[in-house]
Amino acid sequence: MELRHLNYFKAVAEELNFRKAAERLFISQPGLSRQIKQLEEMLEVKLFDRDQKHVELTSAGVFLKGEVDFVMNHLDLTRNQLKLIAAGKIGELRIGFLGSASNQILPDLLGKLNSNQPLISTSLEELSNSMQVEMIEKDKLDLGFVRLASVPSDLEMKVVLRDSFSLVVPKNHPIQKQEFVSVAQFQDESFVLFSSDYSNLYYEQIIGICRDAGFSPKIRHKSVHALTIFKLVENGMGVAIVPTSLKEGYELNVRFMEIPDIRQFTELSAIWKAENRNPALMQVLPLLE
Repeated sequence: MELRHLNYFKAVAEELNFRKAAERLFISQPGLSRQIKQLEEMLEVKLFDRDQKHVELTSAGVFLKGEVDFVMNHLDLTRNQLKLIAAGKIGELRIGFLGSASNQILPDLLGKLNSNQPLISTSLEELSNSMQVEMIEKDKLDLGFVRLASVPSDLEMKVVLRDSFSLVVPKNHPIQKQEFVSVAQFQDESFVLFSSDYSNLYYEQIIGICRDAGFSPKIRHKSVHALTIFKLVENGMGVAIVPTSLKEGYELNVRFMEIPDIRQFTELSAIWKAENRNPALMQVLPLLE
């Protein structure tokens, strides 16, 4: 079995169409079919169920696709690391993060990295919780910053920030900080919240804050981006509940009022794959202390 067989299989598994996969690979369709048949004969398993109209992965094909994704991603990582080493660097650390990590935790980590490991470069990508977990499991990311209660057993998890919640209101809102005792004072207002796509756990916590105060929030708008939420609040589209640490880094006409006497809090955690072999990750993990 050669690497080309895996490339051919990957293309068909992603396209589920031999003609489209052949065009993507710049080879003939009969030639691709022969290569896939050859791979099936070498592995002694059927990888695709196919007729004149449909192509589907068998259970063996589904398993192989996951393994091939892992192998290809690791080869890409190895290729990139070799280029960096040849250029005099230790390597590259691929970091995924929620937007809320960019205010404090991520800048702090990058500052330590520049001081302690200047030969490590970084690639940064803002991603949802679920996408970070998926990409770390597939070796497409080395380190993530998420808001999750738990992660799959093959990942490590470390809390890096415990945060309270604050209510965000327009600067000219009549209720001032010294008068603020409960979110119940805002039960008649519209709310602008982070979407559950951002973090389902976090979304449920916010709903729980309101329910504990005796009401269900009237949700008018949702977003996965903090800046969008703050701009909507600034323009009178509602009020918001966010982690208190998000008040840093924005110059907008809004006010943050920490919500008193609630049981909810939010945690930002770093996650990584225990079996990750990127040497840059091993150098960075101690900096999370």
